[in-house]
Amino acid sequence: MALPYNGSSQSHVSEIPGGVHMRIPALSLDFSMLGKLAESVGEGGQECPPPCQSWGEDCSAHAQPSWLSPPPLHYKFRALPQVSSIEEKEGGTSGVLAARFQDVAVEFTWEEWRHLDPAQRTLHRNVMLENYENLVSIGIPISKLDLLFLLKREDVQNQEGEAGTGTCIEGKIRLEMKEMTAELRLSGEETQRQRCIGDGACDSTWRENFDVHQKFHTERKPFECNQCGKTFAKRAALTVHQRIHTGEKPYECNYCGKAFKERSSLTVHQRIHTGEKPYECNQCGKAFKYRKSMVEHQSTHTREKPYKCYHCGKTFTQRATLTVHQRIHTGEKPFECNQCGKAFRYRKSMVKHQSIHTGEKPYKCDQCGKAFIDRSILTVHQRIHTGEKPYECNHCGKTFKERASLTVHQTIHTGEKPFECNLCGKAFRRRDYLKLHQRIHTGGKPYECNQCGKKIAKRAALIVHQRIHTGEKPYECNHCGKTFTERASLTVHQRIHTGEKPFECNLCGKTFIRRNRLTVHQRIHTGEKPYECNQCGKAFSQKSGLTIHQRIHTGETPFECNQCGKGFRRRYLLNLHQRIHTGEKPYECNQCGKAFRYRKSMVKHQSIHTGEKPYECYQCGKAFRCRKSIVKHQRIHTGETPHECNHCGKTFTERASLTVHRRIHTGEKPFECNLCGKTFMRRNRLSIHQRIHTGEKPYKCKQCGKAFIDRSTLTVHQRIHTGEKPYECNQCGKAFRYRKSMVKHQSIHSGEKPYECNWLSKVLSQKSTLIFPQPLPTQ
Repeated sequence: MALPYNGSSQSHVSEIPGGVHMRIPALSLDFSMLGKLAESVGEGGQECPPPCQSWGEDCSAHAQPSWLSPPPLHYKFRALPQVSSIEEKEGGTSGVLAARFQDVAVEFTWEEWRHLDPAQRTLHRNVMLENYENLVSIGIPISKLDLLFLLKREDVQNQEGEAGTGTCIEGKIRLEMKEMTAELRLSGEETQRQRCIGDGACDSTWRENFDVHQKFHTERKPFECNQCGKTFAKRAALTVHQRIHTGEKPYECNYCGKAFKERSSLTVHQRIHTGEKPYECNQCGKAFKYRKSMVEHQSTHTREKPYKCYHCGKTFTQRATLTVHQRIHTGEKPFECNQCGKAFRYRKSMVKHQSIHTGEKPYKCDQCGKAFIDRSILTVHQRIHTGEKPYECNHCGKTFKERASLTVHQTIHTGEKPFECNLCGKAFRRRDYLKLHQRIHTGGKPYECNQCGKKIAKRAALIVHQRIHTGEKPYECNHCGKTFTERASLTVHQRIHTGEKPFECNLCGKTFIRRNRLTVHQRIHTGEKPYECNQCGKAFSQKSGLTIHQRIHTGETPFECNQCGKGFRRRYLLNLHQRIHTGEKPYECNQCGKAFRYRKSMVKHQSIHTGEKPYECYQCGKAFRCRKSIVKHQRIHTGETPHECNHCGKTFTERASLTVHRRIHTGEKPFECNLCGKTFMRRNRLSIHQRIHTGEKPYKCKQCGKAFIDRSTLTVHQRIHTGEKPYECNQCGKAFRYRKSMVKHQSIHSGEKPYECNWLSKVLSQKSTLIFPQPLPTQ
């Protein structure tokens, strides 16, 4: 190790018994003292071997005498080159030298130290002190800990003797290190003072380094900020800190113009432009721009997580990450938006939030041009273009574009639901699900449509809702070309083509295309009906069922026909109604080809061909083809007539009968013949009437072959062949084939004559008698 000191340093050579020349690394040590040390070692009966390998000397000229026995002494001296050679190499004494104290140390083993008397040991101590002082005086950064440990070890060895142990020695050294610190500081300051006086000029490098280092031990921070009172150990740190108050950023990037308070921050920032990654992992070779990133990465190899949260026991690789994590438990949100006052747990969340106020989106996708407020969002977005999914589930192998998506997905396998509602105790796998759930309790719908004013609980739902106004359908099926407003709808739709039904009931094994269908289905097994009407108390298994039911109470008919203006409570009823106007009959019988407007009409019709009548009345045994018919029939036995006319109070067993009856009061005849213009109150009457124009008689008697235009006429006709007379007079018991014949007969018993001739003022009991052709009376 070279020691420059104005060319005045000297290496003293002493001849130790045995003919060996020893170069002592002391700069101004008295030659006679070293000679005495060497002589005393020789007098003690111990010889020193030629230290060629330790000192770097040429051993060719030194032959070891035959009388020299193997010595126990192995102290190590390191030779120091002359000052002039260092100055030539380093460019003068002002060059920065990286030195270790071990390079100029004289060390003895325990056995060697035992053979030195107190004077010799004092000589060694003085040599080490002067070497240290000379190195520090010229500005070379030397750690005093090495010197302290060496000297104090020798002191303890002096006290312990042969009984000392390494553990005891080190313990005593640590207790006495502070005492040596003061001695070194005084000797270093005195040496520097003498150098400055002798040269007439003083280099402040040593003094500043020494002072700053002393402040580290004394914990003094003499430099105080005059604005916030914060103290610092270094003036440079105070200067940088004050730029926070002044806003000064003197270091500007020559690539993008961004300014920084510190030069080191600028240096790190410029690596973004240059692509430099100076920190490389020594295990996998991955390179990083920042040292802390490399350190954090290396923990993935070691799996070390030394920082543990004392609240929940979670461990982390970095202390900063633990600090941020603990804010979850403490609720601390130290970062506040200066525009709206909203507080955040993380700085990056606040910075991201502030871009909402500024509208700034600095990160732009170079493929589609879409801009983002955060770089991480851009990185995830670009994976849409590249198709990259770097995060893979180690349970099922499913891959994801985002780590957060993988974390949430893995809770499916673990069953973990870490987010619990503090009001009802319900747990969720995702925090956003919990937030949405809590709006049920608070009733909060923070997102409002700017076109129709509808309040919506989710931002994503608002975006989808607005597509109703814009007509946008960005998701297209690659099988049939059908487009959708939501990606989820497209995903569900594609299962129609693939036949996939991923959701299976664990009770009956039935599978479903959609998860919500499975949820609704399982309520059949559990009997759960969570949606209850707050007006009548009726419960429903689906929310949609409750919504539609409540329209009965409110009278709301939100779905209106754009041709006739008729309103409906449900969309599908409007779709069915519009087939009346379009004439569409999409359901065709596969046996006779007859088409129907409604599926249930076709199913009912097909039972004619099969003869199947699965619904049987348990009171009279009569069978019916459809459930609706047996419900109507059973009201004959029960006498139930639930539908009442609000005009006359007449009741009916069917709603359709009540609807037709009301037209008597209103005079409405909505069904008009397009050939003759005649109108009818009932559709079937119009159909029968139109057969007059077409000549169609679809109902034929199987016994005589006579045909009729309607079924009821055929039924009455067949009574001629069967002799059936179902209508009986309740007074005389006479039976009749037709109802009207019985009614006419009953007027005989009642004496009622409702028909009056306006010529003869004669009252008749039958209308036929009134209109029968008769000669007009003469005057």
